[in-house]
This record gives sequence, C-alpha cells and structure tokens, in this order.
Amino acid sequence: MDRPVTVSGPAVPGATRSLGMSDVAARAGVSHQTVSRVINEQPNVAAATRKKVLDAIAELGYRPNSAARALVTGSSRTIGLAIANISQYGPAQTLLGLEHAAREAGYFLTVSVLDDDTAGSLIVAVERLATQSVDAIVALSTYEGAVRALPDVSPRVPLIAVQAERGGQDLAVWVDQEAGAALATRHLLDLGHRTVHHVRGPANALEADARERRWRLELESAGAPVPPVLPGDWWPPTGYLAGRELIARRRGGEEVTAVFVANDQMALGLLSAFDEAGIRVPDDISVVGFDDVPEAPYYVPPLTTVRQDFAELGRRVVQAVLARISGTSIQPEPVQPRLLVRRTTAPPPRVS
Repeated sequence: MDRPVTVSGPAVPGATRSLGMSDVAARAGVSHQTVSRVINEQPNVAAATRKKVLDAIAELGYRPNSAARALVTGSSRTIGLAIANISQYGPAQTLLGLEHAAREAGYFLTVSVLDDDTAGSLIVAVERLATQSVDAIVALSTYEGAVRALPDVSPRVPLIAVQAERGGQDLAVWVDQEAGAALATRHLLDLGHRTVHHVRGPANALEADARERRWRLELESAGAPVPPVLPGDWWPPTGYLAGRELIARRRGGEEVTAVFVANDQMALGLLSAFDEAGIRVPDDISVVGFDDVPEAPYYVPPLTTVRQDFAELGRRVVQAVLARISGTSIQPEPVQPRLLVRRTTAPPPRVS
C-alpha cells in the first residue's frame, strides 16, 4: 500500500496524497524517468545514481505501485497456482515449496484452491487465474481426469503442470514416484522378505497408480509372488482397516512379513492396528511408508519411509516458469526421492 504524506500549502491544509516516484526523484535529485528505470531494473543507470535512488526509496519508505509497474514492464511478477487437496501433506508441502521458491526469485504467488479435484474445477481455476494478469500459471493435480484435461486449456500465459509422472502437459515438473516405490520394495526384498504387500492410495490418483505399478514390477522382476492390493485413500483410518485385513490374512495362514504403504499417514493407521493385535514391528512385520512427514521419525517405532523433496520440487517449478516466460526451452528432470531407513524394517522372522 502507498504511504500517505502530508502536502504543505494553504490551499489544502492537512491534505494527504500517496507517495509517488516524483517524491523519490526530488529526494534523490534525479529525473522521474531515472527512478522508473531503477525500479524496473532496467540497464543504463550509473551505479552511483542507482544507489542514490535506492537510498531515497528506503528513506521515504516508498513502495512501487504493482499495477503501474506491470503496465510499464508488461510483467506483474506474479505466478498463479491452481491446486486441490491442500489438507493433504503432499499438496500442502508443494504449495509451501513453490511459494518459497517464487519469493526467492522475486515473484508473488496467487492461489486458487479447487473445490474438488476434477477436470472441470481445474479448468475453471486456470481460466480464473488467467484473468488476473499473472505471468504464468502452475496447475497441480494428481487425479487422472484433471491432469488429462490440461492440454486442452489455453490460458494465453505459460502453463506448467506439477504432476505424478512424465506426460500430459508439454512442460511438467514431477517427483519420480516409480523410483520411490522401487526403493521401498527393493529395500524389503533385499532384507530377505519373500514378498511385499501393498496398501495403495485412492483410485484414479496418478501418484497411487505409479507407486502400485512399480511395486508390482519390482516383485515380478524378482520372481516374487504378487499379493492382492489393499485399497486406501491417503488417510490413517484406511491404513488401520488395511492392517486389520492383513492380520486376518496372517491368521488364515497367509505369509505377511513386509508391507509397503503408499503414504505415511496410512502407515500410521496400519501401525496402530498391528499394535492392537500384539504384532511387533519390525520383528514380526516390516513396514515402509512414503512422503517422510515431519512426525515420521516419532512414530512408534520410527518409520522407514521414502522422502519427497518438496523444496526442490518448488525450485524446479519456478525455474520452469522463468524459462518459459523468457522463451527458453527447458524440460526439467524429475526430482529423485530417497529412502530413509529407520526402525520399522528388518529381515523376516525365522520360521521355526
């Protein structure tokens, strides 16, 4: 907001007006055009002159009018973000990572939260952001229908997708979900488990699809049995129900010694079910999660999990935005996850 200043003179005693570039010019002893060039970071301004202008801006507490600046430069220095499911850990952390990276690059972030994660809601959000003079739009959705609709959207500004895998939008940034699932599954197989059970995420969630697909591929490649998948929805109650189902299978004679859970929150529910039934983790059953939520090191026992680097994801999204704005060709490499081994995994129990 512009800072009000008192204008001296008998005609309008006590009247106020907004502080403007002319005030900065008068304080620095330069022209109005020179102040404009400094504010808009244009070249051909001597270093000493630039310093005088910046000192005057600081002394007066002047804040440039962003709307006027956008008219001069053709840039609002604002990135629009269309996002759903911000109550979930992954989208929320992606939002935070993107906001931090945008701020570091000198950009603002304006957010449109989808009412539901559908193609229609995503298209409406992108079109709404396009009317707000943003320089680029980032769309984040992990549900198949919404992601598949993005290529049909033409917002007249660069559109970058944050998604679960390569494909879809021509410029996309993503964490390699399949690589993360491979890390989790191989870790359990390498410990000596004959097979690995899997609790997946929601139907039509591309991240859940990618993690299940690679889990299955790793088992098949190792010649291991592929057990039936247990359904989930990212939240602890479905992890708890999956745990109860695995307990029933175990009591029915099925070999259950290792579980890869598609996210840490469902893993929390799974651990609760095992604890109630007197099943020891990892002595009886090993468990690996996905995400590395802040609470994961404090689960009982501390959870072995796959970490997604959301800060790096945010940086790569902003790099893609800046490249597209400048007309530079870029195709970012996927962000690689890493396995954090804690205390929920161990070799399988010996059969007496």
